[in-house]
Amino acid sequence: MEVQIQDLVTSIRKEGVDAANAEAETILANAKKKADEIVSKAKAEAEAEKETAEKEIAVLKESARVSADQAKRDAVLAFRTEVEKEYEKLLKRDIQKELSDQALGKLIRAALQGEDPAAYQAEVSEVSEGLKNELADEIQKGLTICPTKGVKAGFRLASKDGSGYFDCTDEEIAEMMMPYFRNLEI
Repeated sequence: MEVQIQDLVTSIRKEGVDAANAEAETILANAKKKADEIVSKAKAEAEAEKETAEKEIAVLKESARVSADQAKRDAVLAFRTEVEKEYEKLLKRDIQKELSDQALGKLIRAALQGEDPAAYQAEVSEVSEGLKNELADEIQKGLTICPTKGVKAGFRLASKDGSGYFDCTDEEIAEMMMPYFRNLEI
């Protein structure tokens, strides 16, 4: 009987160990499966974060490139604007130098061609003797010449009835000529 009890105890032990081993294998398999899922999920999240970071980097690079291009354009435009301003100043200075009494007289006579001088008033920066001498015939026919603060160089020929005027001041001449300078490639 003792042998039977011994066999029974051994059998119970063996069944218990086998059951424990089976349960341990099941627990280990479940743990390994869960660990694989966690690792896989972590890899997917890391890949998604990497893709998001790469997209953000690409956006930042493009933004930096666009900003650099815009800054370059702004600098070129600012430089061009300054050059145009300098051209305009030089052009106005040259016009002022070239518009002597004789040149003014010729321009005013050309503007009056075919018109009655008595109907007009020539506005100039300064009425000099040279200009009066140059326009003596027109003055005798009724042309009025008067100094005007708004005219630095050149002249403005205004109708005495106020119906209009012909502006040939340095500023207007420079304004007419500046488009030719603005189209220069820098």
